[in-house]
Amino acid sequence: MSGYPEGMNSDHTTLPGHASELASCGAAASAAVSAAALAGFWESARSAGVQVSLQARFADYTTSQLGAPARGMVTCSSAAQVSAVVRAALRWDVPLFVVGGGSNLVVGDESTGVLRHEVVLLRQTVGEGDHLQVVRESESSVTVQVPAGLNWDECVAETVARGWGGVECLSGIPGQVGATPVQNVGAYGVEMESVLQRVQLVDRVTGEITWETADQLGLAYRYSNLKFTHRAVVTAVELRLRRDGLSAPIRYRELARCLGCQPLDRVPVEQAREKVLDLRRGKGMVVCGSGVRATGFGEPSASGVWVESPAGHLVPDPDTFSTGSFFTNPVICESMFSGVLEQISAAGIDTDVMPKFPGQGGVKLSAAWLIDQAGFSKGFPGEGHPASLSTRHTLALTNRGSASTAELLEVGRRVRDGVWERCGVELVPEPILVGCSIPPLN
Repeated sequence: MSGYPEGMNSDHTTLPGHASELASCGAAASAAVSAAALAGFWESARSAGVQVSLQARFADYTTSQLGAPARGMVTCSSAAQVSAVVRAALRWDVPLFVVGGGSNLVVGDESTGVLRHEVVLLRQTVGEGDHLQVVRESESSVTVQVPAGLNWDECVAETVARGWGGVECLSGIPGQVGATPVQNVGAYGVEMESVLQRVQLVDRVTGEITWETADQLGLAYRYSNLKFTHRAVVTAVELRLRRDGLSAPIRYRELARCLGCQPLDRVPVEQAREKVLDLRRGKGMVVCGSGVRATGFGEPSASGVWVESPAGHLVPDPDTFSTGSFFTNPVICESMFSGVLEQISAAGIDTDVMPKFPGQGGVKLSAAWLIDQAGFSKGFPGEGHPASLSTRHTLALTNRGSASTAELLEVGRRVRDGVWERCGVELVPEPILVGCSIPPLN
């Protein structure tokens, strides 16, 4: 993690059928799905008790509020239903695209040449009741099983309410529980791999339901071997948490200052959660909802950032219509780091104050700091533009309410190119790009 809050959840997974055309390159599935195949698929899904909707737009299920319509949506409430849907997709050759909170997706629309995505959206949901099932416990720890369809921050809030420590620094990250191991979500010095024990998966090729331990997932910085693959759908996770009511060691300097503690101190979990939420709200990093469902009137709450409209109503702040951090923090290999330092220094930038941390096989830099040094300010390119950098946080690209996908990505391209020209570091998008792309560097 850099000196700024980073990424939100990666909710993206694709399933068999034409889904291979929705691979990580960002291309949209182009082969049309026949009416007969869809009819057979819908019938199979309904017979498994799955909720079916024949109308669905990506824009309704992404926090950036962007994306063309899809073929429809199925909503599952159990691993068995997900398995049935996967098997039906295989039988009828219908492509599925899994969405959770939609907080790490940038999806193509008419501006990128996509009038309709030839996929069916798959969502998981949960009912009322206690969603944290204790499966093992000792005097010092508790292991809980959590369904993938639960909102992640609701999960964190419940662990804090019970005095269980481990995920409080991941408060406020949008998306669903099932997305968190896919990207090894992290913030404020904590990553999922520090608490993750195992995941329940539905195999995308067979529909079989299995469990895999955390060490089978190849977890790394914002990565697991579930990401960018068609391997499996997460349907539940198991987390091992501490029972002493204290947070994970506070490794993030800004958070330590807010808490009035020293780095590596531990504090009551509720204090850590409160300060993390305060920091995220201050940078527009706590969303009010997803897609068009976030545009209605509301009341201020701990779950969002709200502003007053000209009509006097409270509405979600446009700074929250984003995918969180748009770029990952770059990791520079040791052999190239001296050259990067030379270029940054030659640009008149003081490298002595440059945030840098040990990375996997190199040195991790702060993407936000590089963007600042390249001359991009909050709100770039300025008031009146349909897409811009957040007015609170230069690492987030925001839809101000009327942007197209192409307009959002153009802001990202200009920022990436500017950092490359001034600092010699290439920034890589963190969100999954579906049916759209940013042109490669010249």
